[in-house]
Amino acid sequence: MFRNKQFNSIMTDQNEDLGTIEKEKNQYHARLERTLNHPPSAVWSMLTEPDKLVEWLAPGHIELFEGGQANLNFVDSGIVIASSVTLFDPPRCIEYSWSGPDEPLRPLRFEVEPTNDGCTLTMSLSTPVDEDIARSCAGFEAHLLMLLAALEGIPIKFPFQRFTETRAAYDEMLGQLAQ
Repeated sequence: MFRNKQFNSIMTDQNEDLGTIEKEKNQYHARLERTLNHPPSAVWSMLTEPDKLVEWLAPGHIELFEGGQANLNFVDSGIVIASSVTLFDPPRCIEYSWSGPDEPLRPLRFEVEPTNDGCTLTMSLSTPVDEDIARSCAGFEAHLLMLLAALEGIPIKFPFQRFTETRAAYDEMLGQLAQ
């Protein structure tokens, strides 16, 4: 069983903390936020260190300076991210595009804000409106669950159930946005 009550809660209440999606002209903007009972330094390490990235996101590396390369290889899905760091403000913020070569820019930003009991992690993602933002958000919901598990020292494989459930919820959210 998992040691952390917060982790147990997330595992049992899959859709409690869904993010938000807004549409602005030809872009969708999504924002997912988590309150974590872990120090900002531990979360920052998970976001930036290759041996930690592989535990929750994908194998690869990010050069930790503005203009540095951000390369991640999602072997199972065939997705390869090859972009550059567009914002680097350690240990608070890192941004790079969630894109491969010759693809539209999809800015992805992680912000870490200290709190009394740990930190708040905010992930922001933008995509063109002709892309499946619900799928992207659901994928990141699954990866954020993997991040929490890795922070607890219990790395898990990609949680497809989380992905499936949250994708349906985000699809519903998009339907309401279209009305």
